[in-house]
Amino acid sequence: MTKSIIITGAGRGIGRACAEAFLHDGWQVGLIGRTAAPLQELAAAHDRALALPCDVSDEVQVNAAFDRAMAAWGRIDALFNNAGVSAFGGTLDEISIEDWRRCVDINLTGSFLCARAAFAQMRQQSPQGGRIINNGSISAHAPRPGSAPYTATKHAITGLTKTIALDGRPFDIACSQIDIGNAATEMVTQIAKGVPQANGDIAPEPVMEVAHVAQSVLHIASLPLESNVQFMTVMATKMPYVGRG
Repeated sequence: MTKSIIITGAGRGIGRACAEAFLHDGWQVGLIGRTAAPLQELAAAHDRALALPCDVSDEVQVNAAFDRAMAAWGRIDALFNNAGVSAFGGTLDEISIEDWRRCVDINLTGSFLCARAAFAQMRQQSPQGGRIINNGSISAHAPRPGSAPYTATKHAITGLTKTIALDGRPFDIACSQIDIGNAATEMVTQIAKGVPQANGDIAPEPVMEVAHVAQSVLHIASLPLESNVQFMTVMATKMPYVGRG
């Protein structure tokens, strides 16, 4: 039976790379993102791709997207909660309330709403069960300077991951978190040029190919439900994480 996954933030970067990896592996892939054009472009090139444009912070839109996927496939085997935004570059007093709310709405509330919709379908479908993979971050363990909104939401994702894993046990719903460090996407372009370090220096950092992230997510999603990778860190080998600060 062909497996199915919904990927949020699928229009570019990590989400796009993961969508392509899952399609190449034979999965049915639901593509969630705020901008319809890149989702529709990918769906037009792959029979097993389904464009589901929506705002992950909007409950009505999220539920409608998951309902469309269920109508098309009959079940949802996995969700990769990947959609996210960053808000860097200021000390706490310099961060706008708008940037804070935008991070919380998309990174945290969006992940909750999509996990909630997936959990409901996985609990009701037959056979019961599925897998939810949350995109955490190295910042869930060691923050960068000036990253309070982003770091706070990624710490919260860890709590969300643990509680979903517990709540899902009676229903064969597994939950994982992948913490990614310096994958070469648009979001981290500046990192390769130079970013603030904990000692005040500005320094470039090594990056890795985004394909390595896609293969890691595919590995987690492909495990039988009796097994789970609770937390995985995949990162550029020489980036300053161990010993950061």
